[in-house]
Amino acid sequence: MSAQDGATAVDATTDDALGASDVTELLMRLAAREVSAAELGEAAAARIRFVNDRLNAVTTWVDPPGAGGRAIRSDGGLAGVPSVVKDNEDLAGYPTTQGSWAVPDRPAAASSPWVAQFQRLGVVAVAKTTMPEFGLTASTESRRFGPTRNPWDTARSTGGSSGGSAALVAAGAVPISHANDGGGSIRIPASCCGLVGLKPSRGRLVDIAELERLPVHIAVQGVLTRSVRDTARYFAEAEKDWRNPALPAMGWVQGPDPRRLRVALVASSIAGLPVSSEVVAAARAAAEACADLGHHVEETGPPVGDGFGHDFLRYWALISFTLKVAGRRLFGPGFDAARTEEFTQGMSAFLLSRAEQLPGSLRRLRRLASEHEAVFDRFDVLVSPVLGHRPPPIGYLGPDVDFRTHLLRLLRYSSFTPVQNVSGSPAISLPLGRTASGLPVGVQFAAPYGHEARLLSLAYELEAALPWPTRTVQP
Repeated sequence: MSAQDGATAVDATTDDALGASDVTELLMRLAAREVSAAELGEAAAARIRFVNDRLNAVTTWVDPPGAGGRAIRSDGGLAGVPSVVKDNEDLAGYPTTQGSWAVPDRPAAASSPWVAQFQRLGVVAVAKTTMPEFGLTASTESRRFGPTRNPWDTARSTGGSSGGSAALVAAGAVPISHANDGGGSIRIPASCCGLVGLKPSRGRLVDIAELERLPVHIAVQGVLTRSVRDTARYFAEAEKDWRNPALPAMGWVQGPDPRRLRVALVASSIAGLPVSSEVVAAARAAAEACADLGHHVEETGPPVGDGFGHDFLRYWALISFTLKVAGRRLFGPGFDAARTEEFTQGMSAFLLSRAEQLPGSLRRLRRLASEHEAVFDRFDVLVSPVLGHRPPPIGYLGPDVDFRTHLLRLLRYSSFTPVQNVSGSPAISLPLGRTASGLPVGVQFAAPYGHEARLLSLAYELEAALPWPTRTVQP
């Protein structure tokens, strides 16, 4: 069965211990002792092996629970649930490649703070997953590992940079996966692969302290799931383990809130960048569904000015430059900058050609958080497309595309998501739309800083009103 003519869809769902269960159902089945954690881990590993030849989503296989003394934490709120870790986070005993030939293939001495928490919650990592080099572009294609393919249509991209994680959840190989987001890297693959992807508020989840020393802290951790309740459950369990006292508590959001919201539809991108009619139609349909549910809806323009795109691009180039120039300090003495890909090198050169403009960009980006929050004096939630168009074909944003073409394509594709990375506010992609050929189209909902619970409550309503398929091949 195919997502569109001439394209192959991939689905791992079968009659094994995982079945068609999401995380929430698996936890109930584990509690009832209908299945064991070992059985779930074995089923997940078998499913990943079954689909990986077609999807190419794995960089490193992880030893099963019990091997090397690595036991499942039995008292964690997600104990026994199988998952995967994106290959830019350290998992003790395994290499962290960053999707790049430039990075040495050396096992990590310790797990990163986020992965350590994942393990405290009892989640069982089965594999590490693909990403583009350093997560710098919006399609999971690298010279080191090749392209990762979309389970809905293997001729198309999974998005990026958490594309390997997204592919395995969308294919039904695991029910939840690690992802992180510095410019849309949770929401973009969620949109491409028909998943729920919540980018939380800055500081909501545990992370490395060094991020706070960046000129603008844009990256956050998170997960990809197939259901709203699974995303809500993960954040509730993570908050039990560690809570940032500077943010309002999320708690366990278990359904809609009776309060009706002021919803703003943002159908146009910054600086007049083109947006396809099918993604705008999905956002409009979602806004109409909000109105049908009793929320007040009106249309407005982008929440930032046209100059935001230029400022963010210069900062993204600074990150690329830093990764390339400081790679030996960041990734170890075996780092080889000469082996970085053309896009990384091109972004580094782009920064040097515009270095005198960077200080002004950094000042404006730092101010954005307070300026952006002003839009929520009038509205409770912003609705927009996640992306400028449907998932592109493999190779459209691949490592062999010349730098200028790649950059122009990236800007047109992913201009809706970086605003919340700079402002620090939360946003969620919900798979509410479909193209005529059946590909998923995500719709983004954004809220003020600290108000993830508002997004999850609304997401429950929309999941019931506009239910989405949770399998790439329908039974």
